Amino acid sequence: MTDTTATPESVPAAGPLDEARLRRMKFRAWHRGTREADYMIGCYFDRFHAEWGEAEAVWFEALMDEEDVDILGWALGTLSIPPEYQGAMMERMRKLDYVEIPR
Repeated sequence: MTDTTATPESVPAAGPLDEARLRRMKFRAWHRGTREADYMIGCYFDRFHAEWGEAEAVWFEALMDEEDVDILGWALGTLSIPPEYQGAMMERMRKLDYVEIPR
């Protein structure tokens, strides 16, 4: 069986991302099910998506298919990060310096 998991390094670069695709990613990032996940994942999308190419978008879309508890655990360092999510994108997520909590 061949591994078809896309990582940012394995997907060729493309032009700017389609606006409809970005809207879907933003919706999925901000409608996770818990406020904590919404802020962590939604703020991550808002802060970094403008820098993404095709490879990063594929990585983020795959991440959106994972359970919130797993994503939060990987970002907070309480769970081991699966190989397909290791790398610069997850390291950036783990910094948590992009989360804006309204007061």
